[in-house]
Amino acid sequence: MERYLKLGKKYLSEGLELLSKGDLAQASEKLWGAAAEAVKAVADSRGWEHFTHRSLAEAVSRLYEETGDPEIPRLYASAESLHANFYEGFASPGLVKLYAEDAEALIEKLRQMLLKSPENNRSSSLEVSEG
Repeated sequence: MERYLKLGKKYLSEGLELLSKGDLAQASEKLWGAAAEAVKAVADSRGWEHFTHRSLAEAVSRLYEETGDPEIPRLYASAESLHANFYEGFASPGLVKLYAEDAEALIEKLRQMLLKSPENNRSSSLEVSEG
């Protein structure tokens, strides 16, 4: 779990920097990667499969069923649009920024879920500092 959180933090930082420079394609992929790593961290903490795109979507579905929080799949779908944008280049700068905000919201929501999880020992990597 810790390695996913560390990698996600790195991708988030790089993605936001690329976004600020106007590199929408690379920013999109890094930001998608950050969101995906957050899903992997939660899935890993629960012993769920998380090595394929399909297994990430299934983990998100399970989290929705577990929590009843409709924002989890909505934010994930928005973050997934960043992945598609990397390949297709369809999103305007404003739309990439909106998707980036959704990816950040998903990451924070999942981080909070990990912090509240009794099986986690409040590892320092969960206390991800901003910036």
